[in-house]
Amino acid sequence: MSERPLTWKRDPHPTRIELPKDASDCHCHVFGPINRFPYSEGSSYRPADAPKEALFDLHDRMGIERCVIVQSAVHGHDNRVVIDAMKARPGRYLGIALAPADVDDATLDDLAGQGFRGIRFNYMAHLEPGASDDQLRQLAPRLAQRGMHLQVHMEADLIAQLAPILSQLPVEVVIDHIGRVDASKGLEQGPFQTLLHLLDSPYIWCKVSGCERASRQTPPYADAVPFARAIVERFGDRVVWGTDWPHPNYRTDPPDDGDLFDLLHFIAPGTAALQALMVDNPTRLYRFGEN
Repeated sequence: MSERPLTWKRDPHPTRIELPKDASDCHCHVFGPINRFPYSEGSSYRPADAPKEALFDLHDRMGIERCVIVQSAVHGHDNRVVIDAMKARPGRYLGIALAPADVDDATLDDLAGQGFRGIRFNYMAHLEPGASDDQLRQLAPRLAQRGMHLQVHMEADLIAQLAPILSQLPVEVVIDHIGRVDASKGLEQGPFQTLLHLLDSPYIWCKVSGCERASRQTPPYADAVPFARAIVERFGDRVVWGTDWPHPNYRTDPPDDGDLFDLLHFIAPGTAALQALMVDNPTRLYRFGEN
């Protein structure tokens, strides 16, 4: 048995929610298997394998038909593990790549042609630093030309610092995990209010994933739900959701994915809101079915 920590539960409880046709998990990852897809030498995080077959099994159990796999920092800029998963379910599974800020045009063309819909940059203490403002200005129009977008994963305290540049870029920008806010600080906290103001920009999207990370409570993470719901109510045409499976760098034991699916009743109450969050918005943002 591997000594690397398992970051996901093998037998999550069935979700109580009935998902609409073409429901999408817009944020998840795959790790390894490392005998085929080694981890990056620069990554100090060494989780147990979380292969595509386990991801597919979760989706099949829960009623997910489409997916966006985000390249994990454990694999660095070698995006082959995501490519392998996309090829196994062509058209229904797309990707978000990791790449250097000065990525060349040929590489961008290749990524776009293989089903990657965006490039992600991290602004988190435990991960390699993201791109500078100047690098983002140079990269944004090149992404837009290829129908790709920018995805940003940042500490809540950096929202105010990054908001000015993100709101000016000529490309769609997707903010990960409700801006990684701390739910215990309340809806009026500065970082969340700054995030709401940033979302007033018409090309900014938000992933209302990560309630389990924002929460400071045990499941069902009730303290975090008002944050996700507030964004859905105010920006319902620019929100998507994902499991964040297999929950990398989670602070305690991994969450039960069934609990996360069950939160959808409260994040997007009503048939119309759930349809927009899980189907209509992902279709527009990721262009499922296109080459």
